[in-house]
Amino acid sequence: MQPFRILTAGIDDATLLAQLGKETFLQSHGHSAPATDIAAYVTEKYDPDIVIKELSDPENIYRIIYAGNEPAGFSKIIFNTPCPPVAIAPVAKLERIYLLDAFHGQGLGKALLLHNIEMAIAARQKGFWLYVWLENQKAFDFYTRMGFRIVGQYDFRISPTHTNPNHQMFLSF
Repeated sequence: MQPFRILTAGIDDATLLAQLGKETFLQSHGHSAPATDIAAYVTEKYDPDIVIKELSDPENIYRIIYAGNEPAGFSKIIFNTPCPPVAIAPVAKLERIYLLDAFHGQGLGKALLLHNIEMAIAARQKGFWLYVWLENQKAFDFYTRMGFRIVGQYDFRISPTHTNPNHQMFLSF
């Protein structure tokens, strides 16, 4: 594994996060819906102004992982976010964790996930939950190896006319 750094993202990182978000989402989900739906989704969710609003909300905790000096991916967690199928509380939602394809297989995803778990434990959270697209076998296998288990299903809305089926997964600390 090459040297890496994990840094807290701030307002000055909004454009970088928007770019990383668009690129990583397209790499992992770009074929999951009609091209017009995907384009509208990434334009809406990864607009720098939207990212600035998210970064301005102290509930949203963004991290960027760098491989050497190159941004390789990012994560977003939200503490104290209930996981309806699970009675354990408080728990955190791992809302986003993405790596650019060029950095897969280098241990960076694991490093970023473990960093987020450490933050959640330090914040007295008792677990983590997330959604993973059923057709993203690589991500599903990764989360399973890391100890997550399926606790439910969720239809992730890409557009008003398209949803993708997701597993809801949970990791207890």
